[in-house]
Amino acid sequence: MKIYHLSTCDTCQRIIKELQPLEGFELQDIKTEAVTLAQLEEMKILAGSYEALFSKRARLFRQRGLHEKQLSEIDYKKLILEQYTFLKRPVVLFKDQIFIGNSEKVVAAAKESIHS
Repeated sequence: MKIYHLSTCDTCQRIIKELQPLEGFELQDIKTEAVTLAQLEEMKILAGSYEALFSKRARLFRQRGLHEKQLSEIDYKKLILEQYTFLKRPVVLFKDQIFIGNSEKVVAAAKESIHS
C-alpha cells in the first residue's frame, strides 16, 4: 500500500487529502526519493506497460521533442527512471491494484477500493 507523489504538486496533495484516511500507506515523494528500478517494475506489472505510467503532460516531453518521436517501452522505462517528472502521478498501489494519474474517474476508483 503505497502512493508515489510529488510533495510540490498541489493536485497530488489534494488527492492524498481526498483519499484519507490512509492508514498503513507509505507515501514516497518521487522528487526526494527517486523511484527504483524494482519499484518501476512492480508498477509496470500492475499497469501492463511503461507507457501507461508515462506522463505526456510533462514539460520536458515537449521541450525534448519527444512528442515528435515514436517511443518504445524501453524508452518510456529509461525516461521515467531518468527524470521523475515523467511518472504520471500520483500512483496509488493498493493490494494488487494500481491507480495512475489524477483524473476524477481514477481518483474515485482508488477511493472506492481503499474504503470499501
